[in-house]
Amino acid sequence: MAQVAFIGLGQMGTPMAHNLIKQGHQLHVFDISPAAVAELVALGATGCRDAGQAAEGAEFVITMLPNGDLVREVLFGADGVCSGLSPDALVIDMSTIHPLQTDRLAQEMQAKGFSFMDAPVGRTSDHAQAGTLLILAGGTQQQVERATPLLMAMGSELVNAGGPGMGIRVKLINNYMSIALNTLSAEAAVLCEALGLSFDIALQVMSGTPAGKGHFTTTWPNKVLKGDLTPAFMIDLAHKDLGIALDVANQLHVTMPMGAASREVYNQARANGRGRQDWSAILQQVRSQSGL
Repeated sequence: MAQVAFIGLGQMGTPMAHNLIKQGHQLHVFDISPAAVAELVALGATGCRDAGQAAEGAEFVITMLPNGDLVREVLFGADGVCSGLSPDALVIDMSTIHPLQTDRLAQEMQAKGFSFMDAPVGRTSDHAQAGTLLILAGGTQQQVERATPLLMAMGSELVNAGGPGMGIRVKLINNYMSIALNTLSAEAAVLCEALGLSFDIALQVMSGTPAGKGHFTTTWPNKVLKGDLTPAFMIDLAHKDLGIALDVANQLHVTMPMGAASREVYNQARANGRGRQDWSAILQQVRSQSGL
């Protein structure tokens, strides 16, 4: 079992740290909240006065903090992790922060002779308590292999994201997509209500179509990702149907800004001659607009 410094005992960090203790790891913990530290001490951890003291003698240091500025302060500030860190230790940032901040932190840690990787988590605080988090590991192959037993004490699934900084990148994209889809889904649900359609019926239908399953796993692998844009469902027809939905929503005074924004992308695709291509070609339209 390892000696672990755990810094950041919030809604996610506390149950994660508790699971490490339950797996037999020796934890030295620090948080700005004395109550949070006391809770972990009661569970078997050693409380520390600052991050530097927590890091002394640690084989692993885990940070689970609200933002990148705090991660930086904890690592490099007065009495920070680096003040007590062994060059043999591995620092694992499990926070959700800006990926370019992650890159800079990794570069600065390497320049100081320290080992640093990112491993943000997916799922919720309930999964953190159950020890069933999704771990998105960004690091060298050696770092990921070294960290895996420790990380799997907090999660039930680990994805090697493909190199340093890639864990936070896939976490960011996953969150972006699910957060934006939440708004689009809410628009669709409200339109159901305005039209008098049973939500249970909508749920039954959407659960079996790209609307509910998503294009990553349905239309794209079968068409655009294979380089096949012959139409199974033409962009022209998708544009027409989207227009009908927006017109109905307008007449019923249902606000649908996500749908309206989507129509502009379909407008641009049609203006670029993609009207008779498969609707999965929207991916290529957005790539083109982004200079890729």
